[in-house]
Amino acid sequence: MRSLAFVNQKGGCGKTTTAVNLAGALARRGERVLLVDLDPQAHATMALSIGVEEGEAALADVLLRGVPVAAVVRDAPGGIALLPATQDLAELEEEAARLLHPERILREALAEVRHAYDWALVDCPPRADGVLAANALRAADVAVLVVELGAFALQGALKALAILRELAAESEATFDLRAVGTLYDPRMRLARELLVGAQARFGARLFDSVIHSHVRLREAAACGLPVQLLKPHGQAARDFDCLAAEVQALRTPSVARPGGRVRPAAPPEFSRLQPTR
Repeated sequence: MRSLAFVNQKGGCGKTTTAVNLAGALARRGERVLLVDLDPQAHATMALSIGVEEGEAALADVLLRGVPVAAVVRDAPGGIALLPATQDLAELEEEAARLLHPERILREALAEVRHAYDWALVDCPPRADGVLAANALRAADVAVLVVELGAFALQGALKALAILRELAAESEATFDLRAVGTLYDPRMRLARELLVGAQARFGARLFDSVIHSHVRLREAAACGLPVQLLKPHGQAARDFDCLAAEVQALRTPSVARPGGRVRPAAPPEFSRLQPTR
């Protein structure tokens, strides 16, 4: 199982939309996908029309009470398996000071199901710091920085990038870093300029696929479905199909790592994020 964590320092950048619909695109391609809603606001859970009734187990029970992942996973539309969120996730931030290595809990929990899924996609809360984000990064093979192609958004993404580097150093996490552009409107000159700026800033780390701003994505979220079920042959679904193809290519071994681990080739300046010494 390969794990991707979708991160940014702000809300409204398309992070949850990207995680949910990429999960749908990968599932449509025959992949076994586990979507992990790590946001106490539970937007990914709501976007897939999953309700968690009082007394039902959710992700907070996995992280705080040791409930097995397999006992909490729910079947969601589009062939997606979902670890649903509730507001109780916020308790982990409060309990962290009393726990030993609280940033490792998610990674250890997901290890239980590593043979059951091909991909785990983790939708992080709208901040790149804190114990929840640290859990996502410790569990992730790849951190995907979601870059909204709108006014002031690129600066916010660069701030999140700096926070990711700090977290990598503090928690001794190692992960590949990629970025994806979202909410792109090619009719706007500013959006086109920001896309060029993102390409210049992130280079090979920026996925070629760009997620356009599209009404179908908002409609899909309102219906509680991935866009592949609402409009399977539309532009929005095609965007995520292209992104899914790029994500699948991440597991193609092209550079060997010590101990038999592999990762796709990347230019030296885009090396794996590691703790600074």
